[in-house]
Amino acid sequence: MDVPELLEAASLLVPEEIATENDITVNDVWEYLTGDEWEVALGLLEELGDVRPLPLSFWESLATAAEQLRLEKSAAWCHWRCYETRYGIIRADLTLRPAGEARRRTPFSGAGVLRPMWNIGNRTPTGEPALDIARLWVEFTPFLAPGGQASVRLAPLDPSQWQHLQPDRVITMHEDRSVAGTAVVLKVHRPAATATT
Repeated sequence: MDVPELLEAASLLVPEEIATENDITVNDVWEYLTGDEWEVALGLLEELGDVRPLPLSFWESLATAAEQLRLEKSAAWCHWRCYETRYGIIRADLTLRPAGEARRRTPFSGAGVLRPMWNIGNRTPTGEPALDIARLWVEFTPFLAPGGQASVRLAPLDPSQWQHLQPDRVITMHEDRSVAGTAVVLKVHRPAATATT
């Protein structure tokens, strides 16, 4: 499918009654599609996808359209949302340790590239803390620097290891044996049974 077909297919999966905080609806998307303003239509569809959970095929269509438009960050975000549709959403408030107190000295990209280890309370068979890997997406900012604080989304390498997490749980981020940051879990949303259609 080409970009307009992908965006049209995605827009057909958005219920007409939903609207963003700015009162954007799927009808606004159709106006941009008829005007061949595909990048704007894609952005509006991404916003509508945040209002209510939408099926996996919605995010897959958007990811493919973003790739064809060569919008790398948008494609990465849509692929991220595909993951969350399959496995659920984990959001947390993360505070990184300052540069002088941890290994990291430079900012990192917030677009799901970093794959740190996390102490989420799991134990090895000998009783030692087990560290679990999860990719990290920083919300509302392109980079996060040492000492910085932001809301983040986590995509575990093995989601089954994270099933016990609950809001208000404190977890620690590690890039080596030392603690790189501390996060307070804000939201744990399990995938809906119908989300994969």
